[in-house]
Amino acid sequence: MAAARIGQSIIRAWRTRFSAGNGRSYTPMINFRAGNNFSSGPRSPEQLMGELRVVLTSKEMQGAQELSNEWFALADKDRSKSIGPDEFRGLMETIGLSLQPAESDALFGVFDPRKSGEISYTEFTNTLRGEMPKFAASLAFMDQYTGHYPSAMASLRRVQPRFDAAETDEWLESLEAVLSHHGPTRARFLIHELMDEAVRKGVPISSSITTPMCNTIPTDAEPKYPGDLAMENRISNLVRWNAAVMVSDGNKRAAGVGGHIGTFASMCDIWEVGMNHFFRGKAYGGGMGDQLYIQGHAAPGAYARAYLEGRLSLDHIMNFRQEVKGGGLSSYPHPRLMPGFWENPTVSMGLGPLQAVCQARFFRYLHLRGLADTSASRVWCFIGDGEMDEPESIYAIARAGYERLNNLIMIVNCNYQRLDGPVRGNSKVIQEFEGVFRGAGYDCIKLIWGDTWNDLVDNDHDGRLIEVLERTPDGDCQRYAAKQDGRLIRAEIFEANGLADRVAHLSDDELLSAFMIPGGHDHKKIYAAFAQAEKNAESGGRPTVILAKTLKGFSLATFQGRNTVHQQKSLKEEEMLSFRDVLNIPLTDEQIKNPKGGDFFRNPGPDSLEVQYMKERRAQLGGFLPSRTPAKTSTLVDLPGPDTYTLFDKGSEKPMSTTMAFAGLLRKLMKLGDFGKRCVPMVTDEARTFGMNAFFHEFKIHAPFGQHYTPVDHDILMKYSEAPDGQILQEGISEAGALCTWIATGTSYSSQGCPMMPFFIYYSMFGFQRVGDIIWQGADARARGFLLGATAGRTTLNGEGLQHQDGHSLLIGLSNPAVIGWDPAFSFEVSYIIEHGINEMWGKDKDLIYYISLYNENHPMPALPSEPDFKENLLKGLYRLRAAKEGMAHTVRLIGSGSIMQQVLRAADLLEEYGVATEIWSATNYGELHREAVRVERQSRLRPHEPKPTCHVEKFLGGWDGVTVIASDNITAYPQLIEKYVGGELIILGTDGFGRSDTREALRRFFEVDAESVTASALSALSRQGKVPADVALGAMEKYGLTEDRPDITMDHEWQA
Repeated sequence: MAAARIGQSIIRAWRTRFSAGNGRSYTPMINFRAGNNFSSGPRSPEQLMGELRVVLTSKEMQGAQELSNEWFALADKDRSKSIGPDEFRGLMETIGLSLQPAESDALFGVFDPRKSGEISYTEFTNTLRGEMPKFAASLAFMDQYTGHYPSAMASLRRVQPRFDAAETDEWLESLEAVLSHHGPTRARFLIHELMDEAVRKGVPISSSITTPMCNTIPTDAEPKYPGDLAMENRISNLVRWNAAVMVSDGNKRAAGVGGHIGTFASMCDIWEVGMNHFFRGKAYGGGMGDQLYIQGHAAPGAYARAYLEGRLSLDHIMNFRQEVKGGGLSSYPHPRLMPGFWENPTVSMGLGPLQAVCQARFFRYLHLRGLADTSASRVWCFIGDGEMDEPESIYAIARAGYERLNNLIMIVNCNYQRLDGPVRGNSKVIQEFEGVFRGAGYDCIKLIWGDTWNDLVDNDHDGRLIEVLERTPDGDCQRYAAKQDGRLIRAEIFEANGLADRVAHLSDDELLSAFMIPGGHDHKKIYAAFAQAEKNAESGGRPTVILAKTLKGFSLATFQGRNTVHQQKSLKEEEMLSFRDVLNIPLTDEQIKNPKGGDFFRNPGPDSLEVQYMKERRAQLGGFLPSRTPAKTSTLVDLPGPDTYTLFDKGSEKPMSTTMAFAGLLRKLMKLGDFGKRCVPMVTDEARTFGMNAFFHEFKIHAPFGQHYTPVDHDILMKYSEAPDGQILQEGISEAGALCTWIATGTSYSSQGCPMMPFFIYYSMFGFQRVGDIIWQGADARARGFLLGATAGRTTLNGEGLQHQDGHSLLIGLSNPAVIGWDPAFSFEVSYIIEHGINEMWGKDKDLIYYISLYNENHPMPALPSEPDFKENLLKGLYRLRAAKEGMAHTVRLIGSGSIMQQVLRAADLLEEYGVATEIWSATNYGELHREAVRVERQSRLRPHEPKPTCHVEKFLGGWDGVTVIASDNITAYPQLIEKYVGGELIILGTDGFGRSDTREALRRFFEVDAESVTASALSALSRQGKVPADVALGAMEKYGLTEDRPDITMDHEWQA
């Protein structure tokens, strides 16, 4: 085996090294120089090497394998990895290369340049292969031309149609003249202007994706600042101070609670300009204000502002990240923990941007369907430049672009730093992001330079300074900020590039000050960028991004810009004193050194000019933010009556699946007037799989720009129909995007006071397993709605194989406290579970998520059982479907759920052949049975003086000394949640292990959840209890072909196919 692998590596290496032609080939073949054995004199080493390669490659793998087998056979004789000259000659003879003694010595010498007298196998193969070619993609790509015809394709341009060739040549000559006399920066400026003018004139060309590294809005185009700059600077300093001290104080009093100082310090000025002039509160009109998605690590800044506004007390901010006793503040934006304050969770990384995009899209959906006026509601999303590496962030950008979400404004906080070091130390992250956003169709506003440094850029008459700034890597810019040395900046940026005269009028301190106040800390320039973004939102047709250059840890002199800033959790005494002086905070040394009751937090009081100014600005903009004001759905919406859910009560002899039952009920709900309009079916390009293609024509797919093509199925009834007011959300193949849209839908009762009920149906494997983090985000956001895990079951989705077959989503879902997971077996169970969910979420205003497993196996559906209180017990998670027949010698209990209930019912018939009666139970929710049992156990533990209470499972299954068999299409750990509460002998059958493709019958036999396995398990347990002879159980196993041996290629590592 080792020799074969080495032989394969030789062939691959040679074929990669040598090509068939003179040039490089992407499918290289060997073309060694030929040789022969009939030369008149001794062959040269070069000739011999050529012949050796021909011998090996002419036999394909056989030659290489012969050589490697023989080599290691020789080497193993003396336990060596090397061979000598005599062995080498014999080896060459073995593979078909005859050598004279002199020739053998000469060829051996080629492989033994060290003259050691022996050759290792590695030396042999490396020499034979030759020098490795350079990897195609080197760092040279950083300087490559990337236009329509890149350098590797430049020859193509010459043969493209050029229309008037002479005129074309004149334009090209003009470009050459500009380059010769004024340089590339001037040429680039002219081309950008030409392209922009062409676009304005209606010429259908794409604009350049990057522009020079300048502020997008020139100084002379900035609008007049409408506020009191001095006042707002004082407010920013107060907020920045309190945010930093909050984290520091929290960690000093409760070591290890964590928090982040540097992030908000970098975005404070942007946040404050937005709060004072742009962010619309809930009472603004035209919707319920703007939605804010703040960087999670910047949460202390929102608390610090709310403290000044009087919304949070000193006790609140002195209990940052200390929540157990109540009155504390959550680590990040968590509506589940602070339901009246936070509205949008933004941690984990990347989920905030994607959620913001889907929120903006859903606002438009509500407006186009006439359900809510969202015309004045925008979505502002703050993103860290390091967070842009998350795939969700990149997908969010693309989606907002092709959806043309002009109500979305993204702000990328470009402080050049991730948690450990620079984001792009070797390049320019702002330029990179500009290309990404502009390429996706955004209006891009670059906010790079503060006022003084921008003067230098504005006066760059020949573009040389801009060239230098574009060549200076971000890693060096970070170093300049951390070193805080004006002389260093002068030397490396200006003097080293012959630009010393540009800053001769500035002292080193003035130059440093200019560099250390980039655009993201200049209120006037921030305002100009925001004003343009707001204009775009009102009249443009695209989303906007602001790329803001900031400094991480801004104004914190001892660690701003350093790689360690993200880990800074507390301030030393001298750091606080320095920070106070920089921000001009009116606190004495004594108040900082010996604080009493939070003296070092600075709040000038409700009557101060600063606080009055803040409140006046927020009043004009519609109220405080962030703020969450959920509507009381129970008083707004009339819920469907009980008769709505009885359509499956009588059962059906015609086979159907629980997936079809859901589709039938959903269609009925969607036709119920006002309630029906609030139902939002969602799919990820799988509606036909779930039997919902009939919805297309009736309810239409939401398409904001309409349907401007004739669908291929336009001439049939169930055609693919799109419309701006379409009700169905067809999300494309993106579970992550669909889940974020689901969250936007499920939180609409809060964001817009417009309750909407989302029904998202998808392949169950691609829910909790694939996007479980986003479902946690939904729970945190207090979303309400239904998740339908269709094609569920490890043996029910039979042909799809390992990656699709789900048997664990219900168990994973149980880890989320807001998720209620169901595993219905019958259509009436599906109907009553959905009724229960609607009543809980909208009738009782509970922030819950109902997850329902749906199966695609068709079978007859029974009518409602006659058991009293069956519906109440069904909704608790367990009810008796059928009592045992009387008059039989033994009785066992069989518990089924989902599609495996059919195997349980068939097992009951098989057991009758052995004289065993069966009591059939349906377990609709093992998770809730477990949660209720845990609550009862806690109550019992804390009330030892009272009689011990009994949980639901124990009430029905505890007082039993017989046999109980549970079978499900889930892994056994899920039903095992109730194991300790079941009396007697309990057997649990499940689908543990990897899935695979086959028929349902074969899969169920493999996982031992078929009717025969249930039957044999019941008889085996009865025999262990001494109620039937062991021969009866063994006979049943033999009859059904059940054996202990079960080979499994996925886990039996020595098993070969």
